[in-house]
Amino acid sequence: MESAGGRAFLVGGGVRDHLMGREVKDWDVEVFGLSVDPLRTVLLRRGRVNAVGRAFGVLKWRVSELEGEIDVSIPRRDSKVGPGHRGIAVEGDPDMTLDEATRRRDLTINAILWDLSGDVLVDPRGGCADLDAGILRAVDPVTFLEDPLRALRVVQFVARLGFTPDDELLACCRRAELAELPAERVSGEWEKLLSRGRHFSRAFQAAADAEVLQRVFPEVCHLRPGALLEGIVDARDAASPAGRRLALMALGWLREATPAAVVATLDRLGLYTFGGYRVREQLLAAHSALGHPTDTDAAVRWLSTAAEPWLVCTVRQDAAGAARAAGLGLSHGPPPRLLQGRHLVSLGVPGGRAMGELLDEAWRAQLDGTLATEADALTWARERTGARSPSGS
Repeated sequence: MESAGGRAFLVGGGVRDHLMGREVKDWDVEVFGLSVDPLRTVLLRRGRVNAVGRAFGVLKWRVSELEGEIDVSIPRRDSKVGPGHRGIAVEGDPDMTLDEATRRRDLTINAILWDLSGDVLVDPRGGCADLDAGILRAVDPVTFLEDPLRALRVVQFVARLGFTPDDELLACCRRAELAELPAERVSGEWEKLLSRGRHFSRAFQAAADAEVLQRVFPEVCHLRPGALLEGIVDARDAASPAGRRLALMALGWLREATPAAVVATLDRLGLYTFGGYRVREQLLAAHSALGHPTDTDAAVRWLSTAAEPWLVCTVRQDAAGAARAAGLGLSHGPPPRLLQGRHLVSLGVPGGRAMGELLDEAWRAQLDGTLATEADALTWARERTGARSPSGS
């Protein structure tokens, strides 16, 4: 890189997380002194390059000995040209100085660099001191406000890191034009908060202090679900898929909200499915079933027809109910029906209303516990229809 006139730095969250002793999932590299085309030429000597972000000065670099892709970019200059997160023009500038480049970062803890050429830490904004102190501080209050999404990112960082925003940063967040943000950008940050956060009491307090809750989620801004969310975070981390984890935490957040407020909040987030899991449908069903009993097997079976017992019991912190549902194999849905239409056809029952009524009656008996096996269901059906058993004469 140096032989071509470039100087490469590790930047962003990877450096921050490494210094905190956290797992680093993605590394970002910023190269000064080279424009995009010469940079691409250098990278091609060692691996493959995906130029999908070339217009923004970003290249995806894949090296055989490393897993995944590395984002390699040139310094970029952001300028406000319109409202919202999308109203920011991005222009690459390989001749930008380190001082200028770090000034465009949101927080000091995200403005720490590692010089790959000199193998040395570069910290022009005091990010290391803020890491040690557990403080979130804006690099520059003026440039911070160019992107209103950063106010939500502050709340997300509080949830994930447990850090405290300083007063100036909270003031910046209060001035952020959050109404400019499209729903998908808000949803993306809030999903990260719920899916990755652990310090929810601090996060919701910061969101209130920054007037994020009042402006983005007015129907539920009074809720303070921090203690509940912190109590179920381990269950979240052990669950799958990701959509179910999100549904659990969103249900915990909205547990005390009215049904109308839950719907309005989900509408604001545009939240329907996540990774193929029907978050909205499952959350609304579980919210309606939060008062359902779980003290008997029959109660759990009936609950499973209305909502996922695991969601309901976990949010209620009902360990006995969750264990009962797991023991019955009903944590995530109802049991298969013991009596089905094919059984009744074999007994000579024609399709139509009579068959439907028999199937419904058998289903209720199964949920109540009267019918426990397929053999029970077939015996019950023969008694109801007067059919002979196969061995009868």
